[in-house]
Amino acid sequence: MTTPSFEFPDGKRFAFTVIDDTDVATAANVAPVYRLFERLGMRATKTVWPLRCPEGSRDFAESDTLEDDSYRAFVLDLHRKGFEIASHGATMESSTRERTIAALERFKSTLGFYPRVHANHALNRENLYWGAGRIDSAVLKRLVRLFSDPQPDYYQGHRAQTDFFWGDLCARHVGYVRNLTFREINLLRVNPSMPYRDPSRPLVPWWFSATDAEDADAFCRLIDPAQQARLEREGGVCIVATHFGKGFTKDGRVIETFRDRLETLARRRGWFPTVGELLDWLRARRRSEVLPRAEWRRMQWMWARDLFIRAAPQLRFRARVIRNDVKSLSSSRRPQDSHA
Repeated sequence: MTTPSFEFPDGKRFAFTVIDDTDVATAANVAPVYRLFERLGMRATKTVWPLRCPEGSRDFAESDTLEDDSYRAFVLDLHRKGFEIASHGATMESSTRERTIAALERFKSTLGFYPRVHANHALNRENLYWGAGRIDSAVLKRLVRLFSDPQPDYYQGHRAQTDFFWGDLCARHVGYVRNLTFREINLLRVNPSMPYRDPSRPLVPWWFSATDAEDADAFCRLIDPAQQARLEREGGVCIVATHFGKGFTKDGRVIETFRDRLETLARRRGWFPTVGELLDWLRARRRSEVLPRAEWRRMQWMWARDLFIRAAPQLRFRARVIRNDVKSLSSSRRPQDSHA
């Protein structure tokens, strides 16, 4: 596949940004990461949960939301400093349409606008076109249903007449939604036509891909010096999907390896915008809104390959949790989040 060649703003040679999912994030454990980004002149996109989860959450209960005063102040300060604030859904567990509406209004009343960027969260039932619904390949759909989806038609955010439907609100308010993620640092090698529209999934205005780095260890491996050099050499684009709440800080400080690698990256001739800014810029250079069929077919198989490579050590754990969830959906207990 031929990758496009861009002239990035101000003569920069590549583009790099981050979408930080808010899982297990608190003002205390992610603030040092954002201070480092600010010091280095880099920007990123932080997702938030507007509402607390009164029914409880097994894996995410310690996360802050916009209902927490100190966290809300932290998020507003990030926005004032040029960071982008985005959506990770209403809260950490499945939300009906009523709660999603309340969350969108809380987001707007706090920040003054609706989120332009959204990322689905884990196994939340209101996820849009999630699980096997993300892809078209019949073979891959069967595999995803076998290893991932708790039950048929489990994800219902895009399904009208269900309790979890909110696709009309996404179409009205949200600009970009994250879909497939990959191990590849240069997304132009995988999805050069990003962002894109998908006529078969019309409630999402524009889709984008991302590079998966679940936690600090994965992020540091992703941006090792050799990978950075290749991204710059290829004139690439990278949007990292990660969780700054997962191991990036210790005792109130950014861990040394991450700090060193980010400082090295910042010294390169890169453009470091927010996700929304980067996608707007790429979109303005698109000749067509939809994906070429060959590109979409290749993306699905690459995503599946990367998904099973990443997930192999966790498949037995995930299958056990899903079986428990199917037995007790009303409790809405969920395993750890995944960008995959």
